[in-house]
Amino acid sequence: MNEVTFHLDAFDGPLDLLLHLISKNKVEITDIPIAEILRQYLEYIRVMQEFDLDVASDFIAMAAQLMQIKSKMLLPVYEDEPQEDPRAQLVEQLLEYQRFKEAGGYLGGIAEAGRDLYIRPQEHLEKDYSNVIYDHTAEQLSKAIDEIMQRAQRRLPPPITAFKSIVGKEAVPVNGRITHILHLFTKNETIKLETLLLSSQSRSEIVAYFLAILELSKNGRVVLDYIDDDYYLRLSAENREASDGV
Repeated sequence: MNEVTFHLDAFDGPLDLLLHLISKNKVEITDIPIAEILRQYLEYIRVMQEFDLDVASDFIAMAAQLMQIKSKMLLPVYEDEPQEDPRAQLVEQLLEYQRFKEAGGYLGGIAEAGRDLYIRPQEHLEKDYSNVIYDHTAEQLSKAIDEIMQRAQRRLPPPITAFKSIVGKEAVPVNGRITHILHLFTKNETIKLETLLLSSQSRSEIVAYFLAILELSKNGRVVLDYIDDDYYLRLSAENREASDGV
């Protein structure tokens, strides 16, 4: 086994030092060569003392534990006696410490990444938007469309075109519906979702509107409000000026 060169690295405790020695010697935690690891461990403590560094009591206690394990491993083993590896308790301590050390490194990386992020402060809203729904999901939009369509079915009989098959018809492009919605905002501050959907000529167009609204909401360009039992679309504050050029 190769000699270990010590650079007086800072260790959090004796278990940290042991993991360092095990890694340096490229051995398995579950099969620690106690004699060699003990020799290197004591050498590290001796170097610390030569540099007038305080050796904590837990380092000395671990050295005593390693010596005890080595002594037990030197005792003869009889077949009629239960055989237990003297290193088992130490191995469990090392494995548990290693898990906590890896978790600490992971959490430390998240904390370091968080220092590089800047969160925009909350904007002051002049109006009361307590009923505004942000970060719309597909499920929320689907529920809104379903409620509108149910109300429409109770008010008016379904058109004949609703019973015609759409198989073989060309699908309505979503990009075209996005452009159409943004164009409507050049003339209207808000768009009633029910009116928009009921103006559709086919089921395919309703689906295209649904996907267009979902895409605009996902990109933060359009906001969905729930006012007086109806859903309304409006441009977000950042995109009001952009709609003038659509």
